[in-house]
Amino acid sequence: MTDAFPATLAGPTSKERRYDRQLRLWAASGQQALEDARVLLVNSDGPLGSSSTGVSGVAGVETLKNLVLPGIGGFTIVDPATVTEADLGVNFFLEQDSLGKSRADETCRLLRELNPDVQGYSYSKPIAELLQDPAFLPQHKLIIISGPAKRSTLDPLCLEAQELGIPVLYTHSVGFYATFSSQLAAEFPIVETHPDPETTQDLRLLNPWPELVGAAAALPNLETLDDHQHGHVPYILLLLHFLEEWKQSHEGNAPSNYKEKTEFREFVRSKTRTDNAEGGEENFDEAVAAVLKTISPFTLRSTIREIFEMKQCQTLTADSADFWIIASAINTFYTKHNVLPLPGSLPDMKAQSADYVSLQNIYKSKARADVEEVLSTVRQLESQLNRPTAQIPDRDIEVFCKNAAHIKVVRGRAIPQINSNSDPETLSSIRNQLALGQLGLPESLVSVFIATQILDAVVDEIQSSSQNSSLSVDDEALWKSHTERIMALLQRDDPTPLDEEARESIENAIMELRRAEGGELHNIASLAGGLVAQEALKVLTRQYVPMDNTCVFDGARSRSEMYRL
Repeated sequence: MTDAFPATLAGPTSKERRYDRQLRLWAASGQQALEDARVLLVNSDGPLGSSSTGVSGVAGVETLKNLVLPGIGGFTIVDPATVTEADLGVNFFLEQDSLGKSRADETCRLLRELNPDVQGYSYSKPIAELLQDPAFLPQHKLIIISGPAKRSTLDPLCLEAQELGIPVLYTHSVGFYATFSSQLAAEFPIVETHPDPETTQDLRLLNPWPELVGAAAALPNLETLDDHQHGHVPYILLLLHFLEEWKQSHEGNAPSNYKEKTEFREFVRSKTRTDNAEGGEENFDEAVAAVLKTISPFTLRSTIREIFEMKQCQTLTADSADFWIIASAINTFYTKHNVLPLPGSLPDMKAQSADYVSLQNIYKSKARADVEEVLSTVRQLESQLNRPTAQIPDRDIEVFCKNAAHIKVVRGRAIPQINSNSDPETLSSIRNQLALGQLGLPESLVSVFIATQILDAVVDEIQSSSQNSSLSVDDEALWKSHTERIMALLQRDDPTPLDEEARESIENAIMELRRAEGGELHNIASLAGGLVAQEALKVLTRQYVPMDNTCVFDGARSRSEMYRL
């Protein structure tokens, strides 16, 4: 005997209510990736000299705030400094009672109050000591370094992270300037890139499958329909119907160029009933508007073709990542059908509910069939490769198929630096950006990046000097020496002198860093923390497309620019 009343529907859980907005952005899979992640924040190595106010690491703490709130699994703060009066003036995650205590412990304690589900750990010692434990770094999914940092600290940390495949974000916030750079794996694949929804629709009007052809063929004679029925035929079926009529008078060919598509559009428009008693025919308007976007043969994007041709996709091994196994199966599907798996989504349109649902089911059924074919290929590949890991989840294959036309592989690079070991391509990119002013374009913010590189060099000498403890960040000779050295490096492979405008731009940026004495302004550091956290979320969830690879923000002029250096 069945119950007289249906079971009570379960409402959203407390977690779903708490994280409702972000679940709409990156879904349950993205939220789970966050909750599985532990983030390492490495703050500055120490003071900037006897007369300096020091570096407070606010940008790094603000970044963590924006990761703790959405619910990362945990974080670790490594910071050897103690809390000073200067820290209290700019860091909202310190209290008056924090004065003289470990900055790592105090910021960790107050950050944990934001979200009790997040675990926090702190170490009041240099990162170099912790790196002696080979098990320390692998605990983390992401490393954030709040500069300036000593080269003897930054370089080994980035190198070890690269070997372990852990992404790194290196950020500066000094005065009105903020910069940050990312270090990703050599190939950093992303499936859920979240493109514009309009670009994800694939209606296949020029190569419909039998069920879709049948739906269009089943349309009654449009002339016999009453006004209500005529004004509610889904525009997809209208276009398929009129395409068949067009082909009959064009030797079986569909419109293939702009002129023909324009003629076809006018042909569709001419079929609209201008005297429809129900007040117009939006479905015909939708059909006319969709002609240029949808009456086109399927073409594979060059970025997707490059992925299919990459060695990782062509030559699989038992150790191949899930991404490459599925990509290879999708490539097999494309080779066989000359199209990618159908996403299965339909745009909104004027139609009767029953007709729309019927058409939607046709697209969804085709999408499921395509997923099943790819799934079968994936299982065959897994069997052939004798992979030691568990089977790739069906859900991951389905998501990949849905997003196949927009997957992306970001080719990661090391944190850009200007030193004797710098990649010539990096130096060339910087010089090219500096030259934009000569072309009458807005002044490039790459001069700010160069200035922070000079600051790094100054700080490195101050913190590494054991013989001269009087060195400080306002030392004129120190700045002049490192400025000349870095300018010379920029001209190492191209001896052409930098133009006067470029030099002045760099000098102005240096002036702001010196004015701030290496210190942070909270509003700029907070904004930078939001920008860095946004990139961190992309990296941790493997959704959306992360920057490649450097961003500069000028708070005085409210400008930002991104560069691939």
